[in-house]
Amino acid sequence: MAEIHDLLSANLHQVFGNRDAASRRVAIDATYTEDVVFGDPDGEVSGRDALEAKAAGLIDGAPAEFVFVEDGIAYAGGNSGALAWAFGPSGSPVARGIDVITVRDGRISALRTLLSE
Repeated sequence: MAEIHDLLSANLHQVFGNRDAASRRVAIDATYTEDVVFGDPDGEVSGRDALEAKAAGLIDGAPAEFVFVEDGIAYAGGNSGALAWAFGPSGSPVARGIDVITVRDGRISALRTLLSE
């Protein structure tokens, strides 16, 4: 069973920060439950395919120098965790947010992304 900190890192770096579609899909299958629910300010989707489309749309549409970085420490407790992040050119983020996850059977079953204003 994956540790919550490992799942938070995989979510940020191996999925949403990964520009390689094939390895991103492998990470999605290993990191999320089949029925994962993902919500952000644009709405809510469910399932690995829908989550993959959201991740691909975000990272594939961003300039090549944009990266996700952790923006603080990860928090974990019970079956949930949270990690703040920043996105943009190294050292000059254009967006900040926090991901809050719920874990079931060693995989992320729910992911909620909150953005700073």
